[in-house]
Amino acid sequence: MDFPVIYSLETSKIIMTQDQKKSRQEVIRLERDLAKFANMMDSLVRIPFTRQGVGADAALSTIPFAGDIAGFVLTFYAIYQAKQIGVPQHKLNPVIRLAAIDAVVGIIPVAGTIFDIFIRPSRKALDIVHQHIREEYQIQNDDHVVHPYLHEKLEQKQQYSAFWRNPVVSWLWLHLPDLIGLIFMIFFIAAIWLGTSYLWNWYQGQ
Repeated sequence: MDFPVIYSLETSKIIMTQDQKKSRQEVIRLERDLAKFANMMDSLVRIPFTRQGVGADAALSTIPFAGDIAGFVLTFYAIYQAKQIGVPQHKLNPVIRLAAIDAVVGIIPVAGTIFDIFIRPSRKALDIVHQHIREEYQIQNDDHVVHPYLHEKLEQKQQYSAFWRNPVVSWLWLHLPDLIGLIFMIFFIAAIWLGTSYLWNWYQGQ
């Protein structure tokens, strides 16, 4: 199990890029901001232990035309964030094409909304950024991308308490939504099983 260690990021290591220099901490902060935006657009409600979910982009697509245009414009914020990190334009062109497809297909009632759940241009931008910083900055850990809000809070806690720098505590904190979701799913399945068994026994007794 790869436990997260975030506190060490406080020691900034300056890395040169083609036309600017950013610290590891700054790059992680920028990518984390992009991950927050991508989560809002694509994964507000997420399946536990996966990156598949539903977000504002799918909700906006239910508003004819205006919602799809708004989603298209908002996707360019993700592209802007990627440019801030230093991702070259040619790597971002697929995101622009995907956003255009998303806007066009999203016009189709119902089918467009369902399609929006899987196209996810903001998530594509995040994936491109993550691959870029893996290559350019050698940042391998992706906890700040998978759990951006919890990662940011954990980083703050780790500055003041050794308790939160414990690898097990860090891992449990970062995966808290997944664990809660998993427990909920177990109880939900158990409730369905018990309810079905009760109805079957009641039917058999008639």
